[in-house]
Amino acid sequence: MTLLQTRPALPSDDKRWKLVNATMRRTGYADHSLIEALHSVQESFGFLDETAMRFVAGSLDLPLSKVYGVATFYHLFQLKPKGRHACVVCTGTACYIKGAGALLGAIEERFGVKPGETTEDDLLSVLTARCVGACGLASAAVVDGQLLGKLTPEKLMERIELETAK
Repeated sequence: MTLLQTRPALPSDDKRWKLVNATMRRTGYADHSLIEALHSVQESFGFLDETAMRFVAGSLDLPLSKVYGVATFYHLFQLKPKGRHACVVCTGTACYIKGAGALLGAIEERFGVKPGETTEDDLLSVLTARCVGACGLASAAVVDGQLLGKLTPEKLMERIELETAK
């Protein structure tokens, strides 16, 4: 006698849940498709919230702790909505020595956010990366997908202000 697993109902009528569910159905709701399922949620909604993680855990018959563990282990997953603009400050060795700490300090002072946070108005998300592969341009940051090098706090603030004014 085999027991049929009941899949959880879609969290809402939002059509994006159907896309997420289709991703899991395509893999037969196999537990090894966890990362793919989380990517599907993030592509659909922009981040992973508790509702999404519970839905994926229930659908793949996994403990919520495992889903949360994977979501927090990989830096590509976001647990909060991102701002309209993003600034990723490189904290690799070369950038750290050349002033990454000062860049982060200036961002915190001006915008009131630390790495991993988004401003209250959802205008700017601030992240860090261990290396952006531009050591010769230290200190470096990526603002809205554009690599900037040889930055000072003043230059970075000027660029962020320019981008967020758009």
